[in-house]
Amino acid sequence: MIFSKNYLFLSLIAVFTGIGSYFISSSEPEFENTACCAVDEFAKFTTDKEFVNKHPNPIAFDFTPQYGEMTQIEVKGEEDANVFMVKSKKPTGKYLFVFHEWWGMNDYVKQEVEKYYEDFGQKVNIIAIDLYDGNVATTRENAQKYMQGMDNKRAKSIIEAITKYAKIKATEEASEPLQLATIGWCFGGGWSLQSSLISNEYTKATVMYYGMPEKDTARIKIIKAPVLGIYANKDKWITPQVMKDFEKSMKEADKTITILGYEAEHAFANPSSPAYNETAAKEARKKTIKFLKKNWL
Repeated sequence: MIFSKNYLFLSLIAVFTGIGSYFISSSEPEFENTACCAVDEFAKFTTDKEFVNKHPNPIAFDFTPQYGEMTQIEVKGEEDANVFMVKSKKPTGKYLFVFHEWWGMNDYVKQEVEKYYEDFGQKVNIIAIDLYDGNVATTRENAQKYMQGMDNKRAKSIIEAITKYAKIKATEEASEPLQLATIGWCFGGGWSLQSSLISNEYTKATVMYYGMPEKDTARIKIIKAPVLGIYANKDKWITPQVMKDFEKSMKEADKTITILGYEAEHAFANPSSPAYNETAAKEARKKTIKFLKKNWL
């Protein structure tokens, strides 16, 4: 009788342990890879007067979106995230995350989103992610303040929440797995790479325009997606040597990377900047589209 009771007791433990294990294994995967040193290092440039002065106030620009709109996505336990979203004509699991420059989510970013939407035949979802929580800089002094005030934990929470949103939509609306690509410029270039680390499991391609790359070899080793790094040969901050070192580290970790340098200044792809180089910007854009079509679409 004692044996029977013990057997029953142990059996119940085994059953409930099994159930517990099921629920744990069935839960959402943890996003272990927090944003780290690379974006912090880039943020230090805001104390460099030459870097700040290299970013004249953006040329005034008013854009009326044709396809997208500003909306919000819930971030559990925190303020909702602001995004500019364009939805594909037909349900799909393809999502492109776009990361703004240090100016914030201005009309130039929205225009760029809609251009990519047309480039990809309106067959993808694009979400431009606002990491400044509604703040948009029209002066470099404000951009400097917003970038210095960045909370990496908040940014990580935003990216996690939007990734989970995209995964649910891909499953429910398209019956497809989530397939992400990321792209960003300057401040956003660094965050494009960090986003691909945070959402590593789902990311298929990463594009970073003159953003700070990872230098931590342990973090580089866990990158899954192919990376396209675009930089300016005349850039004094994200220098050719910075990108060459990143390329070397990626290749040593057996990762896929393509590095493209252009005879231009930092921010050469931004039409609101005096550094805008139309020839280089158009060529880089062609390479970007080709890279994304190969690795993501």
